[in-house]
Amino acid sequence: MAAMSEILQLITLPAIGFAIGIIVGLTGVGGGSLMTPILIGGLGVPPAVAVGTDLLFAALTKSFGGYAHWRSGNVAPRLLKLLIISSLTGAAIAFALIDALSPDVEQLNRLIRSALGVALFFTAAALIARPWLLAWRQRGATTAPSADINGSAWPTLLLGAGIGAVVTISSIGAGAIGVTALLLLHPALTLSRVVGTDIAYAVPLTAAAGLAHATAGHVDVTLLVGLLTGSIPGILLGARLSSQIPELATRSLLVALLGIAGAKLVA
Repeated sequence: MAAMSEILQLITLPAIGFAIGIIVGLTGVGGGSLMTPILIGGLGVPPAVAVGTDLLFAALTKSFGGYAHWRSGNVAPRLLKLLIISSLTGAAIAFALIDALSPDVEQLNRLIRSALGVALFFTAAALIARPWLLAWRQRGATTAPSADINGSAWPTLLLGAGIGAVVTISSIGAGAIGVTALLLLHPALTLSRVVGTDIAYAVPLTAAAGLAHATAGHVDVTLLVGLLTGSIPGILLGARLSSQIPELATRSLLVALLGIAGAKLVA
């Protein structure tokens, strides 16, 4: 019986990773937004372990994208520095809360499920709003330098701290929510630089938050390796298919999946 369970695990985990990888390759988002709910609701993984494992999964997978964006010049240096500093600060504060709740496992799991459900709804809303936001940016195109940010740093610092806290508790927030907020805060930056910077700062954030969860025993290494095995070819396939499938169809499917997952978690 144990051998059969191990065989099923060897098949199931790469299959889930492969499916999530395809969605990430097609849309650019959806990794943590779908992975963590599937681990909790589909595989019965404890919420804290699901979040910790997914954070390290995100750090490893996003590192390749972050490096590629850095090499191509799609990273705004000052914005990246502000987001790393503020997001790590927010992550530290959030993990202090998690650590304080750790003795009460039931309360900690309720916190994570609630935060995850809310984050999923905000992610879906961000995906719905993005086409209108991009159209608005094009109509009000500015001639300001797009190499980095201008003006006060405080809105960006507050955003980074909030995203860092949400990501640490739910493993979600640095993707669609972060990009949408950055597009609003920094309209002088091109979309490619916003996306590149968002991916780049998510790497140290998810790595630090994931390692913090690991110190508390919230990471399943077998789970992590199994998911990575399938996700890498899935992302490559999804990226190749992205030019053949209408963006509206993939975005609509992702929004529907996020809404269903969020409703189940907060129900």
